[in-house]
Amino acid sequence: MQFIRRLYDQFSSLLRELAKFGIVGAVAFIVDWGTTNLLRYGVPLGPLTSKTLATVLAATLAYLANRYWTWRHREQTGLAREYFLFFVLNGIGLLISLLIIGFVEYTLKMTDPVSYNISFFIGTALGTLFRFWSYKKWVFLPPELPSVDPHTGLPEVEGAAPQRNAHEAPAGQSPPGMPGTPIPGGVNGAETSANGNSPGVTPVR
Repeated sequence: MQFIRRLYDQFSSLLRELAKFGIVGAVAFIVDWGTTNLLRYGVPLGPLTSKTLATVLAATLAYLANRYWTWRHREQTGLAREYFLFFVLNGIGLLISLLIIGFVEYTLKMTDPVSYNISFFIGTALGTLFRFWSYKKWVFLPPELPSVDPHTGLPEVEGAAPQRNAHEAPAGQSPPGMPGTPIPGGVNGAETSANGNSPGVTPVR
């Protein structure tokens, strides 16, 4: 029952994040698409320059919305760090879009507005999938990170039994050399206890 509850909580949390990310992405997409076409056919600028400038504007708006709405419950590790990583990852997403636009424009020689916008949509969709995965992994971190084992450097597992020292005896047993502990090598090969008596033999007084 607890497993189903945890699974439901994780699934519902992911759905909420996806919904918010989708809304932010839709607004950023409109800004990106509108600015790209304005710069491409209104100014006009080159196809790659138009897309780059529009993406910088849309990414800035998307960062603010995702930081303070989509993932506001996640750890805040510093505006400068997050903003830098955010734009590095957006740069990779932008590169995906530019590769597709450049392939259509310069390799296929399809320079009409319809072909340009189709390549824009395909590149944006692929870049968005990468950004959602990378934002959660590197930018907006979980609020509670697991503690790290100082001996191994690995995250500690909840409920794991504490490690025992190699010379520490298990619970309920006496350490070697203490009274009542069997010591091999007694008389005639029999085990003797630490006080010199064989087990089960009453000493003669």
